[in-house]
Amino acid sequence: MNYLHPESHFRGSDTVRDVVIGMADGLTVPFALAAGISGASVATKIILTAGLAEIAAGSIAMGLGGYLAARSAEEHYQIEQKREEDEIAHKADVEAAEVCGILETYGLTPEESGLVMNGLRRRPDAWRDFMMRFELGLEEPDPKRALASALTIAGSYIVGGLIPLAPYMVSTDAHTGLRYSAAFTLAALAAFGFLKGHFTGVRRGRSAVQTMLIGGIAAGVAFALAKLFA
Repeated sequence: MNYLHPESHFRGSDTVRDVVIGMADGLTVPFALAAGISGASVATKIILTAGLAEIAAGSIAMGLGGYLAARSAEEHYQIEQKREEDEIAHKADVEAAEVCGILETYGLTPEESGLVMNGLRRRPDAWRDFMMRFELGLEEPDPKRALASALTIAGSYIVGGLIPLAPYMVSTDAHTGLRYSAAFTLAALAAFGFLKGHFTGVRRGRSAVQTMLIGGIAAGVAFALAKLFA
């Protein structure tokens, strides 16, 4: 008899996190920049040029940051893995006591944890992996994760950044472009926040409102400062 059943757990948390990072900044930063420059009453060509330059620089910077963060996580895991291997080889009794202590926090008796520990002694790699996960709380990173993270963040930033700039591409009046940009961007922020809440398990309505408010406040402050010093 097959007792397997389909699991409903979401597996794409890393990808969703990268999309959230890239899209949130992509929608907010170029929107705030365009709103701020619009407040200074300049031509839409200048707003568009500055916005596209910001998207190019921002996507590269954000993508590089994602790549370096993933690489750092991978290097940290390898260092800790080597340290655990050395400790198992030279401090086996101390490590075994730590394993038993961890297992007993899950309700196993000393006798039961001892049986598990005896099995791990015959499997040094499994012992090492157990310590990595349950002592250090580390999961082995995907070696392809760094490049995928960089591309996902950068791509999401570009997609998000083009939304607030789209009205300036078809309008010759900066204030008209700003009104449509605000409408498009706030709608996109709300939709993005709703979807983010759906994938992360947060209340979708609350996530939509929070995301929209953050973007709106950032743009409003930039616009007010530009008006003040224009």
